[in-house]
Amino acid sequence: MEQERAYWLAWSQIKGIGAVSLKKIYQHFGSLQSAWDAPAIAFSEVDGLNSKIITAVQQPRDKHYPAQLIAQHLEQNPQFWTPAEALYPRLLLEIPSPPPLLHYLGEVDPTENQGIKPMIGIVGTRNPTEYGKRWTRKITQGLVSHGFGIVSGMAAGIDTVAHHTCLEAKGRTIAVLGTGVDTVYPYSNQGLYQRLTASGLLVSEYPAQTPPDRNNFPARNRIIAGLCRAVLIIEAPKRSGALITARFANDFCRDVYVLPGSLDTKQSLGCLALLNSGAHVILGIEHLLEMLGTMPCLDRIQATSPQPIPDLKPELANIYSLISQESVPIDAIVEQTGLDISKILSALSQLELMDLVIQLPGMRYQRKE
Repeated sequence: MEQERAYWLAWSQIKGIGAVSLKKIYQHFGSLQSAWDAPAIAFSEVDGLNSKIITAVQQPRDKHYPAQLIAQHLEQNPQFWTPAEALYPRLLLEIPSPPPLLHYLGEVDPTENQGIKPMIGIVGTRNPTEYGKRWTRKITQGLVSHGFGIVSGMAAGIDTVAHHTCLEAKGRTIAVLGTGVDTVYPYSNQGLYQRLTASGLLVSEYPAQTPPDRNNFPARNRIIAGLCRAVLIIEAPKRSGALITARFANDFCRDVYVLPGSLDTKQSLGCLALLNSGAHVILGIEHLLEMLGTMPCLDRIQATSPQPIPDLKPELANIYSLISQESVPIDAIVEQTGLDISKILSALSQLELMDLVIQLPGMRYQRKE
């Protein structure tokens, strides 16, 4: 596994290869080490890679030494996950652009990473009204008391209120940073940063010592949306990073909930626009909890007894045993079997023809009831 991590790092250093392309390459080859050793012509068979990306892939890779890169990276970044690892957040794997490296600092909770503990994003303006701050506290307290975790961006304003309230309620919170996890930004959140490292979690796709850069924060917002099963926008003016998070949530098929506000308040204008576009309105704590209660409870699904495996050839039975009533990403099947992805896809096609599994969007598979 350490060797595969080195190749995720090495690929991320190649100019022109982004998170979306890297996910496609990984899905095609089954491992990034195999992709690294593949001839340039093999990349023309990868679905969705355009000519520009294929040209980037053809750059000489011998100037990058994965083993050397990983050794240097670990000196300042001892804690990170790649999408090939079991602890990489499962919900984040579903998005088209999962970060190749996700650095972290703080207390890791495997139930979050596996999607068992439901996480809700709460974001909003850096200049909230008293109304916005009051409802952020009320909503956060209500969610924590019903077992939800909170994800936000540690920005000033609504994010800060959500993190503090969650910690005060003895809840679980994750801060997604647009800097390295060793950097406090804004500096006024030094105290919050210390609390998060002690009993929460800080994550970032950027390595240690990455300073604040305005270009990093929009990309950071996709991670907030990707980690959550729903995103709440508390207050947001017409031009707001919170609206970028809402757009990502829509793209990732996450629910978006909005606190309604006044037309006379600029902090509400972005929220009202989201409501006009079809976002769910928050009419109170009980109303919000009722709507969130319609989401499938993953821990209950996982607790159900496994169904008996039909009489299948060993190679089919092995793969079928890894698929349950809950959808499973093909990445997880590759990781657990160690098989070439072409063999796995062939087996899955046979299982589909036998009416035993169904394919869902995002290369996920589920047993047919």
